[in-house]
Amino acid sequence: MEVRNKIGGFFSEFWAFAAKGNAIQLAIGVVLGASFGAIVTALVNDIITPFITLATHNADFSSWGYTLRPAQVLNGTTTPAVVVGYGPLLQAIINFLIVGLSIFLLFKLFQGVAKRFQHQEAEKPVEPPVSTEEKLLSEIRDLLKEQVTSKKGPTQ
Repeated sequence: MEVRNKIGGFFSEFWAFAAKGNAIQLAIGVVLGASFGAIVTALVNDIITPFITLATHNADFSSWGYTLRPAQVLNGTTTPAVVVGYGPLLQAIINFLIVGLSIFLLFKLFQGVAKRFQHQEAEKPVEPPVSTEEKLLSEIRDLLKEQVTSKKGPTQ
């Protein structure tokens, strides 16, 4: 019985945590982030990178490096070369800049669309909500006006 209470307490505590909204919002953010990552990856790989490849004449920076010591063969044993590979770092920096620029451009695009929608919403006349007190007071006013006009009779 004690184990069942502990399990039930665990799940009720988990449900209280998940129902707060933070965990749900986080889960939605993760799913949307993964989807947005797929969009950015497709944009970079399929649209932007071909233009950069064309502009750089198919340059592959990942093989660039400075050889400190060339490969050596001693007594039939090959000692590999010691190379400072700055090419992969350069390639990673270029990829980061491309992805960052792509995300910035998509953000600006979405921000512009959102501003247009907000501008359209702002143009619509919005009537302030009428409270129940105001409704009752306006009904009382209308009834008083009717009583005054009925006592005076028809106006000539």
